[in-house]
Amino acid sequence: MKFEALDFFEIEKSFNEEEVLIRDTARKFVDREIIPGIAEQWEAGEFPLDLVQKMGELGFLGPFIPAEYGGAGCSYTIYGLICQEMERGDSGVRSFCSVQGSLVMYPIWKFGSEEQKKKYLPELAAGKIIGCFGLTEPDAGSDPRSMTTSARKDGDGWVLNGAKMWITNGSIADIAVVWAKDEEGIIRGFIVHRDDEGFSAPEQKHKVSLRSSVTSELVLEDVRISADRELPGTEDLKSPLMCLTSARYGIAWGAVGVLQSVFDEALQYSRERIQFGRPTASFQITQAKLVEMATDLTNAQMMAYRLGRLADSGAMKYYHVSMAKRHNVNVALEAARKARGILGANGITLEYQTIRHMCNMESVHTYEGTFEIHTLILGEYLTGLSAFGNE
Repeated sequence: MKFEALDFFEIEKSFNEEEVLIRDTARKFVDREIIPGIAEQWEAGEFPLDLVQKMGELGFLGPFIPAEYGGAGCSYTIYGLICQEMERGDSGVRSFCSVQGSLVMYPIWKFGSEEQKKKYLPELAAGKIIGCFGLTEPDAGSDPRSMTTSARKDGDGWVLNGAKMWITNGSIADIAVVWAKDEEGIIRGFIVHRDDEGFSAPEQKHKVSLRSSVTSELVLEDVRISADRELPGTEDLKSPLMCLTSARYGIAWGAVGVLQSVFDEALQYSRERIQFGRPTASFQITQAKLVEMATDLTNAQMMAYRLGRLADSGAMKYYHVSMAKRHNVNVALEAARKARGILGANGITLEYQTIRHMCNMESVHTYEGTFEIHTLILGEYLTGLSAFGNE
């Protein structure tokens, strides 16, 4: 089936020529390079590593990074559109792009020294090296302030100890942006190399979600790094949370890609599937599901579009991103479940995209802030009262 994107409120007309051109380039890349093999890779638990440098060549990795550091110098709206198309292919591919761009390149660009920017960013943008982001710990997921990974000053360098969990790209990463507490309890960012003594990144297996994404643990046992690998511009917990805001922004757009994919598949399937002498699309229950999916998709598109314009104008706030991530991922997961029902028994096979998207969205619903955490972030903003306890 040829993909047809629903654009019920004609949002397409609001994009400029450059935005449409890059979106279409990403769409063709997904149709040509990702979708044909992703079902087999997902089933095998393999990430399409051969696509990384191709994505780099097309400017899909950290596209908002200035050209002087190897990025494409694009707008945040363009970054969002790229995420939308990548996740239409698979959440694991978009996760790779989000981590590389928002969680590795972004902190080096925002908090790194000029030497660090020139050393790492061009290589990351080209896909010649891969990065990961170490914040979450086995006992510190939604509460990063309680992390136990430590950074001890030692002469003119640092010694890191601790463990990180659920780290995308960890086992294939050349560098890791790791967050740790110093002896005064201040959270600092560091660049760790995969060949640093005492550092390891065992892969986490047996997932039934995000199977075409590499998920790992990071283990740091007396890892010694030089002072020039500390990110000098960090400001305690505020800095990694800024990185998460950028990544969550991309997720809000990526969820639109999932919505587009599952809606289009369910619509086309129901038009062709004959039961009781007529297409299942003609039945009232099926039409009600399709209308709900189309409405959720349209709302998600409009929220992502407005978020992009706010980001480009410098007016985007973390609570804007929380609402968009919370809403768009939640309705994408619900739409995938509706689409699976419309596809009937065929909905559980990888011959169709829906079940893969449905399983993937269970992870996206949880990571980068769970649905519940974003609810409380918004609740605090609206009421002025924190539900997170003592801070």
